[in-house]
Amino acid sequence: MRVYTTYSTRSNDVGYGIYLIIFLAMMILPLIAHFNVTSTFKKYSAVRNSRGLTADQVARMILDANGLYNVSIEHIRGNLSDHYDPKANVVRLSDAVFGQTSVAAIGVAAHECGHACQHAEEYKPILIRSKLVPVTNFCSYTWYILFFIGAALSQLTIGTSLIYISIILFLAVIVFQIVTLPCEFNASSRALKTLEQDNILETAEIPQARKVLTAAALTYVTSLVVSVLQLLRLLLSVRRR
Repeated sequence: MRVYTTYSTRSNDVGYGIYLIIFLAMMILPLIAHFNVTSTFKKYSAVRNSRGLTADQVARMILDANGLYNVSIEHIRGNLSDHYDPKANVVRLSDAVFGQTSVAAIGVAAHECGHACQHAEEYKPILIRSKLVPVTNFCSYTWYILFFIGAALSQLTIGTSLIYISIILFLAVIVFQIVTLPCEFNASSRALKTLEQDNILETAEIPQARKVLTAAALTYVTSLVVSVLQLLRLLLSVRRR
């Protein structure tokens, strides 16, 4: 009996240690990713492209070159809130990008145009991602509600069932993030290829734009890693009950 108690205590200590490491990683990794993307963007926001083009001009050039004359460009408030809205058919560029001549701004604008091209060409991952959006929105809102209700009723069979259902819903969020990765990497690849082949940026400026887009892409990778860690944390929570 004494040996069993010692083993059980050690097992609980190890489980708690892993749980704590996962929790710390979930807190630290997003901060590192955020610092990396903001510092990289700030660094290359100070580098003016040699042709003196603004990011919105480059966006128009890329869209027109791909026959996307019907896609408009809008200026929105915010910092790095840039995105392509497939429903409105609009590329929206933030304060830090719209009208700016920096290599960083042009890289971001070209990336968002890459998403517009993906939709126009019916790039399969972006179509799958679009179909998953409503499901993911529902799951991301619902899973933690069910989890906390299940935790409160953990002594009952229905409580355990709700916890497992919440974990399944959270898996849908992870699937969405996995599908998002090829969309983001492909948009960046398209952007860099266009900027180079169409001589929008000089040869020396391409690696600088690549660093900005790579830092941005790593935020999506980090989000996926954090979600996987969250999944492990949830599973550990179930095991500890």
